[in-house]
Amino acid sequence: MRMNKADEGQVPTRRRGEELEAAIIRAAWDELMEVGFQSLTIERIADRARTSKPVIYRRWPNREELVLAAIQKNLPPPDELPNTGNLRDDVISLLSRANEMLRQIGPETIHGLMSVLPGTPFSELLNFRRTNAMPTVLNRAIERGEIQRGKITPRISRLPVDLIRHEMLITYEPVSLATIEEIVDEIFLPLVR
Repeated sequence: MRMNKADEGQVPTRRRGEELEAAIIRAAWDELMEVGFQSLTIERIADRARTSKPVIYRRWPNREELVLAAIQKNLPPPDELPNTGNLRDDVISLLSRANEMLRQIGPETIHGLMSVLPGTPFSELLNFRRTNAMPTVLNRAIERGEIQRGKITPRISRLPVDLIRHEMLITYEPVSLATIEEIVDEIFLPLVR
């Protein structure tokens, strides 16, 4: 009778491709949440993912790129963007989600990533560019007739998230709902209406 690998006591085949990458990204996220950006090491991620450092470095050139991939993987998917029926509530909801993610990953991580990846826009760090979060929210408001397309520039579109980032990076604290509402009501909405 032929024995299978488990019966022979052999180690199962190695994970490859998407399965391996998912395990590494999950391990990086878990390490980030447990020890923070400053204490995070590729060695600990490799141990946690049950792989080796060279395997990780073949996929990501440094820990910052791996952390960025883990952050982007753990953001809400684009189909979960707010759609409350009005621009103000959508933007407040979107900023609250961004604020929660910033709180979760911490200002130290954001500082670290921005210092090592200076060419990476903050919106990309939060995955907003890939998901088109703010443009989607703004396009819905245009379709509802709340705002005019001509008033929306790329800088204005980025402004609310940039202001949240600024608040957190300066204070090292999560941004309060009151501050988010001030950003939306006193700065952003007057620019787009």
